[in-house]
Amino acid sequence: MSRSVLIVDDDPFIRRLIATTLEDVAGFTIEEAGDGFEAIETARATRPAIVFLDIDMPRMNGIEACRELRALDGAPTIVMLTAAGADAEAEARAAGADRFLTKPFSPLGLLQLVDSMPS
Repeated sequence: MSRSVLIVDDDPFIRRLIATTLEDVAGFTIEEAGDGFEAIETARATRPAIVFLDIDMPRMNGIEACRELRALDGAPTIVMLTAAGADAEAEARAAGADRFLTKPFSPLGLLQLVDSMPS
């Protein structure tokens, strides 16, 4: 069974790093978005199982996008991508974030995080 992953970051390099790392993991379909507005639109269309969501983005930041994603039917597992520190992490958790991946992160750390999630 295929699981969809939505990668949301305004930095195309970060999106590519995550996508490249997960491409080798069987059963994942990868979608990408560059900001919170794109994330909501894409999530409504694709219903991802996992969303990797940057906090600091233009137009709609990751905290607000997290709230919107959490309100969707069949809400995905939301992994916040952050280098912002404890305050931003607390705000993201209050918005409904499930897990955190601190930037910079290693591909191995990313794979271990995904592997620890329920199928």
